[in-house]
Amino acid sequence: MPTYAYACKDCSHAFEIVQSFSDSSLTSCPECQGTLRKKFNSVGVVFKGSGFYRTDSRDTKGSTVAPAPAAPAAAPAAAAAPAAAAAS
Repeated sequence: MPTYAYACKDCSHAFEIVQSFSDSSLTSCPECQGTLRKKFNSVGVVFKGSGFYRTDSRDTKGSTVAPAPAAPAAAPAAAAAPAAAAAS
């Protein structure tokens, strides 16, 4: 069961409580009966490394990654001019 953190908006009393997913959120402070707000903590899972890709969990002999197609080289403008003159 997860642990939830609450803080009172009125008296700043902060506490943690273990609740089931199906339990409703607390609304009143046990100290002053003021309004509570749920505090959100950081996630317990941390991914470290250069990144995670679709091919990371696949067998290396069965999957191949095709290189990205290269862009066609643009023809220089000087080379195009004599060809145009020859065609006329």
